[in-house]
Formats: sequence, C-alpha cells, structure tokens
Amino acid sequence: MTKARLIENYIDGKWIASTSTEIQDVINPANQDVLAKVPLSTKNEINHAVEAASTALIDWRDTPATERVQYLFKLKTLFEENLDELARTITLECGKTLAESKGELQRAIENIEVACGIPSMLMGSNLENIARGIDEHMIRQPIGVVGIITPFNFPGMIPFWFLPYAIACGNSCIIKPSEKVPLTMVFAIRLLEKTGLPKGIVNLVNGGKETVDAMLDHPQIKAISFVGSSEVAKYIYSRGAANGKRVQAQGGAKNPVVIMPDADPEMTTQIIADSAFGCAGQRCLANSLVITVAEAKNTFSEAICEAATNRVLGSGFDKGVQVGPVINADSKERIQSFINNAHTENAKVIAGGHAVSVKDYEQGNFVAPTVIDNVNPEGNIATSEIFGPVLGLMHANTLEEAIAMVNKGRYGNMGCIFTNSGPAARKFRNQVDAGNIGINIGVAAPMAFFPFSGWNESFYGDLHAQGAHAIEFYTQTKVIAERWPKEWSRTF
Repeated sequence: MTKARLIENYIDGKWIASTSTEIQDVINPANQDVLAKVPLSTKNEINHAVEAASTALIDWRDTPATERVQYLFKLKTLFEENLDELARTITLECGKTLAESKGELQRAIENIEVACGIPSMLMGSNLENIARGIDEHMIRQPIGVVGIITPFNFPGMIPFWFLPYAIACGNSCIIKPSEKVPLTMVFAIRLLEKTGLPKGIVNLVNGGKETVDAMLDHPQIKAISFVGSSEVAKYIYSRGAANGKRVQAQGGAKNPVVIMPDADPEMTTQIIADSAFGCAGQRCLANSLVITVAEAKNTFSEAICEAATNRVLGSGFDKGVQVGPVINADSKERIQSFINNAHTENAKVIAGGHAVSVKDYEQGNFVAPTVIDNVNPEGNIATSEIFGPVLGLMHANTLEEAIAMVNKGRYGNMGCIFTNSGPAARKFRNQVDAGNIGINIGVAAPMAFFPFSGWNESFYGDLHAQGAHAIEFYTQTKVIAERWPKEWSRTF
C-alpha cells in the first residue's frame, strides 16, 4: 500500500510542512482506507500565518475592489472546469454521493459569483450640505485579518460562504478546515493559486482545538467565521468576543416540518425523504422531525417508512446510491445509540433502525435510514441534533398546536410546512421561531445573495454568512464630515 501523504499548510504563498508532532489520519468513511495524514498545527504556525496575512493586507486593502474581484472571476471559472474532480475529492473524504458533492459545489460557485459584485455592494452613502458648507458621507473599509473555521459536512461549500466575501472586501484570511476532511480545501487553494492572487491574502492552516484557540486568542485576527455544533459555536463566540473579535458562529439544528392534512402526499413524502436522508442526514438543514396535523398522520407515516426502506445505501461513487456513509465510526455509534434507546422514551422504530452492511463496503460507516414514531417532545430524540439519517414523527391536532411544538425547541435554524393553504402557510412563516423557513420546501437553503439565517441556539452573533450580511461582517463603516472654508479654497 502506498504510504499516505502528509498534508502541508499553505502560508504566505508557499506549501509548508507543519512542525507539529500530532498527526491524524484522514479516513474514507465508505471503507476505512487512509487517504492522507493531517497535522494538528501549533500556535506558532498560526502566528506565522497571521504575520503573512498582516503583511499582505497592507497593499491588498488599498487595491481597488474592481481589481480584487478579477481573481474571483478566475476562481469561478477554475471551479467550473474542475468541478468533477473537486466533487470526487468531497465524496472520497466526506462520503456523500457524487450528485450531492456537485450540488454543494454549485452553491460554492454561486457565492463566488455574488462576491464578484462587491464593487457595487461596497458603495457607501453621501449627503451634501448637512449644515452650511459641511458635507458628510460614509464609506466601508476592510476589518483586517479574519479567521475561517469550517466543518466536515460541506467541505466544498461552507468555506465559500465566507472566503470570497472576505477577500473581495479587502481583508486577508486564515482558513482552518475540519481535520476530518482537509483534502477538499487543499484542492481549492491550489485552484486559488492559479488565479495569481497575491501571496499571504489566503492562508491555510490545518489543525484541531489548539489551532482554533490560537486563532481565537490572536490579537491581530479581527473577526472569526465558524460553522459547527452549537456547543462549539457558543465556545467560539464566547472566547472570540471576549478577545474583542467580531464573531459569526453557526451552530446545530433540529429542523421540524409540519404536514397539514391538505398537503400533497406524494410530493411531500418525496421531498421530506430527500431532506431527511440526503447527505446521510449530515446537514444543518435536514428535516429531522415531522409533526403531522390531524389526519395527515394516517397517510404520511406509512409513505415515509416505505421511502426510507427503499433508499439505496452504498459508496457515493456507485451508480444509483442515494445514501452514503456517515463521517466516521464514532458518529455511526452515536447515531445508532439514539435509535437503540428510542424505546426508553416510549418511541417506536417503524422503519430502519437495524445494523446494516453494504456489499464490498463492509467496513463502511453506514446507518440505515430510520423512522421513529411517537417521539417524546421532551426526549433526547426530539431535542438532540442526531446528525444522521434519522427522522422522528410527532403528532398534533391543530396547526396552532404544531407551531407551539416547533417553538419549544432550543434551536432555530429552519422550519418547514407542507400545505395547499395560503393562510396556514402565512401563519406558520410569521409565528415560527426559525431563521430559514420553507413552504413546500424540504431544505430551505438561502440563495447566495440572501443571508444564511439562524436563530436561538443555532446561531451566535449578529451578522450571518452570505450576501449583504457578509459585506457588513467583513467591513467596518467610517463616517466623514468635512468642511472647506472659503478662505482656504482661495489659497489654491
């Protein structure tokens, strides 16, 4: 077997071997093959990256926005030209199907496209003659060196919720991808190199908690963008804010979907199955709880069980596969424990739930798509982010009761409703405590020109990823009041 290569960091335009002695295997979740080895970089390596980013920032912040975005135009083209190979890298280290990998890359490309419009989005405001002979206007300037910390589940998309906007606004950055899936970002940085982007503007430092803490504590890093679990998001926000940083920290989710009796049964079942079991349930916008209203229970429960049972598991590279493996053996064990303990909460597994082995991938981290009925609203299945292909069912008599059940949850990433009633949809979207709302939509993922919203324990901060919020986050406003007395003007 070929010896697994050790991944390098990318600092100041050069690929550099880490000095860390802590090394972690990068594992293919479909078969446990070791794909590479990733270093858990030290505080000193973060310091080196910050020094490079700070030096590069001096010229970059004064580079016209119209010039900065030219590198993003090139990057968009390179992503499109290398989409298939990038998608294969995602599937290899993350486990999702090739179609899912290509889908997330399209989202990354959309964010690069939106960031290409930075020159118009950075425009300030101007008001002449606020008083006699005095004008006032506002401009936006970059905030400085920023840190980006991303999760394992969307290694090709989530970094690009942040990176294009950060550099287009005139900042330099340091990105730390998840140590579980570092290869995708290595590929993306090599594409970024081909654009001719000046050295030091984007730096890649692999690592774990020590690396993250070094980013949170470094005084020259002015802002932190993060996506991960709520527990870690709260930690990132607290420590970063305590150190005077601007922080946007996207956390976990438990996304409920309400099904009204008038919902189209076939469409509803198909969309919810795709949402709940797609990406092996490892996405923060997966439908993980269904609340049926009145007689909707009778038609939906059986249909979603059939959909779960018919899902095809396997390697994301194999034709016809709909559900790939979860990220690692620990995750598989954790998910299975929720399923195995359902009966302790008086819930009942009505589809899946069994141990599963996939031919030719017997060592893979596969979890059967599972449906659990009569979920206790106060129990672990209803309140915990399971992050696997597990769907819980609860039941309500009225829409008002269903909305109350939704709003008892600690998270607030997304809520969805399936109905043909305009008044029901309007009531739901106005009263549900969630930042992203879907109406007859299973994954209410905002387009790149909208912010990726999130409420309650799904988000810590004020400004979200993407679109106009990203511009606000990565810039600071400066208001200028000026007077030019007549006697001065006659001097020149």
